[in-house]
Amino acid sequence: MTSIDEIRRPVAEEFQLFQRAFEEVLKTDNALLSDVLSLILARRGKQLRPLLVLLSAKLCHGVTDKTIDTAVALELLHTATLIHDDVVDGSNMRRGLPSVNAHWNNKIAVLVGDYMLSKVVKLLAEVRNVKILSIVSEMGRALSDGELLQLHSRDDMWISEKDYFRIIEHKTARLFAACTEAGSVSSGASVRQQTALSCFGEELGICFQMQDDILDYSDSEELGKPTMGDIRDGKVTLPLIIALQRASKSETARIIQLTQKNIDFAIENEIKSFVLRYDGIRQQRMREHQQIALGALEAFHPNNITDALGMLLTYATNRVC
Repeated sequence: MTSIDEIRRPVAEEFQLFQRAFEEVLKTDNALLSDVLSLILARRGKQLRPLLVLLSAKLCHGVTDKTIDTAVALELLHTATLIHDDVVDGSNMRRGLPSVNAHWNNKIAVLVGDYMLSKVVKLLAEVRNVKILSIVSEMGRALSDGELLQLHSRDDMWISEKDYFRIIEHKTARLFAACTEAGSVSSGASVRQQTALSCFGEELGICFQMQDDILDYSDSEELGKPTMGDIRDGKVTLPLIIALQRASKSETARIIQLTQKNIDFAIENEIKSFVLRYDGIRQQRMREHQQIALGALEAFHPNNITDALGMLLTYATNRVC
């Protein structure tokens, strides 16, 4: 499988500039804050979102100082939302390490998330681009809207596919679309280029989240988080939705009854077996979104950047962690 390093190669130098800028913006003389931010830096992950910003900019007219600042702002915003999400979900692990709220407490986690959001505002002010500011602020609104939609639908076993896709479009797809669109804007892209890259980012985000939901029913030890976490949190995702559509009424009633109990290991296994038995993890719908994303790239002449974006799409739909 293609590695992230291979995908990153066309913007390797620019990515190093981003890394230095990201680390610089998190420097502080506040000892407690410094400790928390050090933990965050230690588990920063693959940083796909800033990579999307850089690739999108380079595909158009090249990476600029505005591009680097935009990439840092979006990665900070993403990181802040993860910190806040762990508080909301009561999650104790993040990428194989204790979450901020578990390592310290909820108060510190919320305040550190707020601190990072204030850094986002400062960076965007320095970028001085109204379109980028509009993209990021609208994306922030969509993220909150999506989280509230998901909270409202928790424990609702009859959530429809339409509602599921509405949630992931708000929570994940809009963030990816913001990265690709804002990256293109930072380089002075045409409206046609901005639209194409926004479409690519949105479809990539949908594929990424669908694969994430499939992996929650896997046995992969590379995830860095426990599997079956969604069902324990009362979240119904597409694999279970598909299985419920295909099962008999009696089986459906049985699964719904199980989800209304305290979820233990035995119940988790029964629900997982149910989803696998009815092929709830099939990837047909994901492939449909993958084709739309590839179609969006046809707005550009093929080159090493379009190749990298295509490889990133393949990575998102085939990853095991």
